Amino acid sequence: MNLSLKVLGLAVALSLTSGAVQARECFVATGNVKILSNDFPALHAVAKAAEACASDTLKVSKNQTKEHKDIQVAALTANPAEYTVAIVANSTLVTLMNDGLVRPLNDYVAKYGQDLGKNQLITINGDVMAVAFMANAQHLFYREDILKKAGVEVPTSYEEMVAAGKKIKEMGLMKNPLSGTYKSGWNLGEEFINMYMGTGADMFEKGSAMPAINNENGIAALNMMKQVTELMNPDFLTLDSNAVQADWEAGNVAMTVLWGSRAAGVLDDEGSTPEVVAATKFASAPTVGGGSTPATTLWWDGFAIAKNASDADAEASFATMASATSLDMAKANADDATWLIKGSTPTAKSVGVAASAAGGAQPYPMLPYAGLMHTALGNELSDFLQGKESAEQALKDVEAAYMTAAKEKGFIK
Repeated sequence: MNLSLKVLGLAVALSLTSGAVQARECFVATGNVKILSNDFPALHAVAKAAEACASDTLKVSKNQTKEHKDIQVAALTANPAEYTVAIVANSTLVTLMNDGLVRPLNDYVAKYGQDLGKNQLITINGDVMAVAFMANAQHLFYREDILKKAGVEVPTSYEEMVAAGKKIKEMGLMKNPLSGTYKSGWNLGEEFINMYMGTGADMFEKGSAMPAINNENGIAALNMMKQVTELMNPDFLTLDSNAVQADWEAGNVAMTVLWGSRAAGVLDDEGSTPEVVAATKFASAPTVGGGSTPATTLWWDGFAIAKNASDADAEASFATMASATSLDMAKANADDATWLIKGSTPTAKSVGVAASAAGGAQPYPMLPYAGLMHTALGNELSDFLQGKESAEQALKDVEAAYMTAAKEKGFIK
């Protein structure tokens, strides 16, 4: 697949391309726009802007749920599709493309995309398949006050983070000083991918769908994950982003590697205390194993349009989303995301994402079979983290599950 992913790299790490402020306008007056997305503040802002276009003749609705990945394939397979707009990221776009559920956007870009930056156009084999509007990555959240009490510096590696966590626990400052999104399933798979890519190794044999994780780098990644979980809440296999954020806001955690899109939420006036908010700071994702690359993956979020929507609703949906993802919206919600919208610039709350990007964090592998590996990882690693099997056996289980799925899909003969 010939991928144009200019959305990543310096576009995230540095100020984005400047541009004149455009008054927001709604490009169409009729149609049905039905949005399916994840559930966090930046996407609330986008959906609210889309809803502002609604009228008696232009209907705009939304379903914002953390279960969006589990329902989007079935919802867009229906004909007509249950949703006309899917908010997607690196991996979810590939999943929808594999099943032919989203349509090329070239004509819509030509008609309604005058305010879109080139770095927003996710182009695959010459077709614009999605429009990115924000970047995201996991990075270090830390409590400056707790680290000072423990007499430790801000960690730059996972090894330093674990050592600092042990000292915090030994001093009785916190019972479970570390946290992370280790919930079984997608979250757990993502944690391994982040850690493994931090070693600098490739997940697949070059030019092939054959897996390349059952090796010393895979074992090292798993062993580091195990060390982290030993300083986490014992129920770590239930922790998703919402749970980690809640624990952070309750003052129970000193360090976590969490999504940059959560930065605004932990610094707002809801759900926490002034002391926790004032002490919360951000830095690049840690490195691992003596490497120099932050152990995280860079992501973009954007919108794609359902193939099984009517042509009229598809056009109305693109036009409404192009209108909603405006510079005015980005400026009004500057702290909610690292916006990729032309004219916007990162804020202090985006410093972790920017630092991870500047450190050379790699984009999540946008390969048609990466999702199958992600699923296998999420399903097969929990036994190792619970001490029920070895790292070597866990990786064998992942490899076997992935090979079965990849053969069923025709990626491996």
